[in-house]
Amino acid sequence: MEKIKSFMIDHDVHSKGLYLGGVSNNIFTYDLRFTTPNGGVYMDCAAMHTIEHLFATVVRNSDLRDKVVYFGPMGCRTGFYLLMMGVEKEATAQLVVDCFKKCLQLTEIPGNSRKECGNYLEHDLCGAVKLISEYLDIIG
Repeated sequence: MEKIKSFMIDHDVHSKGLYLGGVSNNIFTYDLRFTTPNGGVYMDCAAMHTIEHLFATVVRNSDLRDKVVYFGPMGCRTGFYLLMMGVEKEATAQLVVDCFKKCLQLTEIPGNSRKECGNYLEHDLCGAVKLISEYLDIIG
């Protein structure tokens, strides 16, 4: 089988930040790296889950909501994938900063009930705020 693009990235030189992972059929895949791959420090699952709820809600309520294809966590717990339809890196970077700043203003986790979420008890808003704040320090 062919190796997928995300496995072809040299994770030993890939650090924290925002990266364009690739473009296919006008879908831009962005890597939002919160921690250094293979660095020994990974995001807590509950905080990641909360970031997913916060950011997915905010970005899908942004001016570019119709361009959002997907937002979700990396299985390695080092960051998230954001797939955008036809949105270049500069605009995406600004969107990410703006949306994460709005996430920090939320005091409740969207979609956090038993009917809305398949693991509604595993969330950490304080941990999510800490990780988002640290990430914003990196990307700006």
